[in-house]
Amino acid sequence: MHESRMKMAVMEAEKALEKGEVPVGCVIYYGDKIIAKAHNLTETLKDPTAHAEMQCITSASEYLDSKVLKGCSVYVTLEPCPMCAGALVLAKVDYIYFGAYDSKSGACGSVINIADNNNLNHKCTVYGGILDFACSGLLKQFFKDKRTG
Repeated sequence: MHESRMKMAVMEAEKALEKGEVPVGCVIYYGDKIIAKAHNLTETLKDPTAHAEMQCITSASEYLDSKVLKGCSVYVTLEPCPMCAGALVLAKVDYIYFGAYDSKSGACGSVINIADNNNLNHKCTVYGGILDFACSGLLKQFFKDKRTG
């Protein structure tokens, strides 16, 4: 189940790649239903906060007509950064599933752990490494092309 759901996030990441964006995709499920999907749009929107997760949180909140996303599971191709992990905690999502680990700015365990912090008012259950090679492969290719292009 988790791999098929992550494949949906990978499809979103591929859309980002087609736009020249860092290929990160995100999908939010409420139970078994997709209620939001998005990809990075930081370059397109000229907005440093336009990460896939932030776009997805906004869509899911609109769908549920609530700032609280209880009962939701997030699938994202890259470990959330501090901004996104913080937003997911504030939205009170139940689960965060991610693909590639981010050793430079991952905030779900790699560098820091905002998602599972006893000092915050909510904790998300986190699972990483789902379809890691597919997710990290998109990112590696993107940055390799940037360096050589």
